Amino acid sequence: MQHERTKASNGSASADRAAAHGYGDASNARLLRQQAARESNARTYPRNLPFAISRARGIEVEDADGNVYYDCLAGAGTLALGHNHPAVEAEMRRLLDEDRPLHTLDVTTPEKEAFVDALFDSLPTEFAESAKVQFCSPAGTDAVEAALKLVKTATGNRSVLGFQGGYHGMTNGALSLMGDTDAKEPIAGLMPGVHHLPYPYDYRPPFGIGGEEGHRAISRYVEHLLDDPESGITSPAGVVVELVQGEGGAIPAPDEWTREIRRITRQRDVPLVVDEIQTGLGRTGELYAFEHAGIVPDAVTLSKAIGGGLPLSVVVYREELDEWEPGAHAGTFRGNQLAMAAGRATIEYVLENDLDERAAEMGERLRGRLERTAESFDAVGDVRGRGLMLGVEFVDPDAEPDAVGAQPADGDLADAVQSACFDRGLVVETGGRHGATVRFLPPLVVTAEQVDEIGEIFREAVAAAVEGVDA
Repeated sequence: MQHERTKASNGSASADRAAAHGYGDASNARLLRQQAARESNARTYPRNLPFAISRARGIEVEDADGNVYYDCLAGAGTLALGHNHPAVEAEMRRLLDEDRPLHTLDVTTPEKEAFVDALFDSLPTEFAESAKVQFCSPAGTDAVEAALKLVKTATGNRSVLGFQGGYHGMTNGALSLMGDTDAKEPIAGLMPGVHHLPYPYDYRPPFGIGGEEGHRAISRYVEHLLDDPESGITSPAGVVVELVQGEGGAIPAPDEWTREIRRITRQRDVPLVVDEIQTGLGRTGELYAFEHAGIVPDAVTLSKAIGGGLPLSVVVYREELDEWEPGAHAGTFRGNQLAMAAGRATIEYVLENDLDERAAEMGERLRGRLERTAESFDAVGDVRGRGLMLGVEFVDPDAEPDAVGAQPADGDLADAVQSACFDRGLVVETGGRHGATVRFLPPLVVTAEQVDEIGEIFREAVAAAVEGVDA
C-alpha cells in the first residue's frame, strides 16, 4: 500500500511559499530538471532521492510537492538534533541579534572559547586534559588532511596505514586512505605511502575466519607487519581508523580488536588517529565510538554533528604531537562563528539530555525491528551497527555462499529497497560493498513511536522490493 506519510496534505502550499519568494513553479519536477541542467555530473543523492526539500523540522522533511518523509539520512549523520532544533536556532539568532562577528579566521572570540569548552567537556577527561585543537576548513575531509600533516610532522615519517572499507573524505590525502577504489581509479597522483590493512567484517571476514578468531588474526597480522623488516612498509607516521565504518557499510570494530590496535600502536609509538566525523557526539551509543573500547587515541577528527548542522571541522590531539610551526595548517573559513554557536548548543543539549544513552536505547529498538524483518526475508544477509548507526546488507539468496556462508552482495536489491522506502515516506542511504547496504542515520532525538513506524515502513519496502508486490 502507499504509505500515508507521502501523501501531500496540501500539494500547493510549498509551491505558494516558493512563488512568494520569486521561485515561480517550485515543484519537485521543475527543481530537479533545473538541478540536472545546471549542477555537475558528480551530484549523488538526487539520483536515488528524487525530490526537492522545501521545509524541515526534527526528523521530518517536506518536499516541494508537499509530501512528508522521515529523514534517516539526516545530512549523512550531521543532524544529531534533527532539522531546525529550537536550541540551535536560538543560539544562531542570538549571534545575529547581538551583532557578533560571523567570520574571524582563527582570531578568538567569546563564542569560540565557549565552543571549545563544550567540546572538551564532551571528551573523556584523560584525553581532554592534555589536548590541543586545530580548527580546519569546514568539511571533515580537511580535518583528516590536518591529522595527516600533524602526525607526519610529529614523527618525521611518511607512510600512513588505513583500513579496507574505510572512508575519510574526498580530498587528496583522505581519498588516498579510502577503501573504495571506484572513486580513486580516475585520479592520478594520490598521496604516496598509504597502505590498507584488513578490517574486521564479521559477515565477510577478510581472512575467511569469523568471530573472535578472525579479529585476533587481523591484529596479529598488523603487529607482525609493523615488526617485520621485510614488510615493505617504512615506519608509519600514523594509523587512521573508523571504529564504525560508515560509508563502508555500518561495520563496527569489535572492542577487543580496538584495544589490541591501541596496544600495538602505543608500544611502537605510532600515533593512532580515530576518525569520528560520522560517529562522534553520541551517534553510536557513547559520546565517541572509541569509548566503547575504553581506549584513548592520539588524535580524533571531528565534523558533522559538532557543527549543529553548519559546516565545522576540527582535529583534537595529544599536546605531545603539537610540533607544527605557525601557519602549518590554515583555512579561510575555520572561524565560522555561527557553526560554533550551533555546535556548542548541540553539544550541550546532547550532554544535558544524555542523548548518547538515548541513541543506544533507540538504536537497540530499531535494530530489533530490522532483525525481525531479516528473519522474514532470505535476501537480508546481515543487520549490524552501533547505536543509531545501523546497516542492513542485502544479498542474492539463490547464489552459492562463500566459505564462511555469506552470499554475494546485491546492490540492485538495496537500490530497490531504498526506492521503495522513499515511495513510502522514508529517506535512507545505501553504502557498503557493491552499494548493497541500506543505512540508517536518524537524528538522536527520534522517538520510540517514530522508530517503530520507520521499522514498519522498512519491512513494507523490503517486501515490495523482494516479492514485487505493493505491501
